[in-house]
Amino acid sequence: MRWDAQALRPSEPTGAAGVAGEPAGAAPGPAALLPLAGLVRSVSTPEFAGVTFHEVTAKSVLNKVAAGSRMPFEWTVNPYRGCSHACVYCFARKSHTYLDFDAGLDFDSQVVVKINAAEVLRKELAKPSWQRRHVALGTNTDPYQRAEGRYQLMPGIIGALADSGTPLSILTKGTLLARDIPLLKHAAAQVPVGVGISLAMTDERLSEAVEPGTPGPRARLKLVSRLREAGLPCGVMAMPILPWLSDSDEALDSLFGSLAAAGATGVTAGALYLKPGTREWFMQWIAKEHPQLAGKYRRLYGSGSYASKEYRAWLAGRIRYFKSRHGFLGSAGFSHRDLNDDPRDEEAQYPAGSIPEPAAHGAFADRAAAGAGAAAAQPTLF
Repeated sequence: MRWDAQALRPSEPTGAAGVAGEPAGAAPGPAALLPLAGLVRSVSTPEFAGVTFHEVTAKSVLNKVAAGSRMPFEWTVNPYRGCSHACVYCFARKSHTYLDFDAGLDFDSQVVVKINAAEVLRKELAKPSWQRRHVALGTNTDPYQRAEGRYQLMPGIIGALADSGTPLSILTKGTLLARDIPLLKHAAAQVPVGVGISLAMTDERLSEAVEPGTPGPRARLKLVSRLREAGLPCGVMAMPILPWLSDSDEALDSLFGSLAAAGATGVTAGALYLKPGTREWFMQWIAKEHPQLAGKYRRLYGSGSYASKEYRAWLAGRIRYFKSRHGFLGSAGFSHRDLNDDPRDEEAQYPAGSIPEPAAHGAFADRAAAGAGAAAAQPTLF
């Protein structure tokens, strides 16, 4: 494909018709996106039909988790914004509005690529003030979405983290992760590494409908097995469980049985979460594809983001039953909430294997610190 021939069009005034010279209703072209910080060019090719990539140069890629958060990590890196996986339930949709895109189709089709992510990260990690805290990858949008096959940002990011002595974790639906298994094995010899796969159903047809840009369930189950055969940990986040679509006993039994057979080190599951931005897009999809369920979903979720407490309690009980049946109880992992028997407790867990073991941090950190000297307070990076 003529990827390198694509170029950003010069800025032109726009009006109600969109890009200058285009008729009303036409899709906005790259000229309308010039305010995007660090924009180098925008690329559209037949290879990725319907998706535009906006290549930007970032000044920083390390993101500090908000103060007071109970997440089991303090720092994140997201080399992409927006995601061609196009999951109708994706919780991160609203974050696209911060870039003046919409949370619906734009999230699926307007993907921002931090083309210098690895180089910038390496410089940030080299600062004397960096304390080698765990860095999580894939917390907002998937770092192994299809574009990664073209841009190949993750090898440089993984290498930078491992070389600096920084623990890391990856959460993905992308089977492209298999490409980097040798690199991850090498990194795991240097720093604690966690790997998580997102997989919440085994029904291939349902997966194709609700997450059309992802590899199917069978492909992701094979990825779990490949990671385990390579000696790497692999926890599975079985979220979201979709009311009336993937919450039957047959569906849950198939899911947890398949994950056990694949060798997952741990699994956590939880009900669909409909935060603003996601809620509107998902409800639109339900009304179109499953109109008989539209009213049920409105009643189940009311005006909030969570399903009713009664439903969550019922689902939590079924999840516990099938986890026990397939040998997963006692491998919950790391919680980022203290919910005291709230039905959302399961949802607050990161499954075993998906986050570097805390006990391992000390030994690796001591080894790295021996040659690095004392570290100062963490910087504020933005």
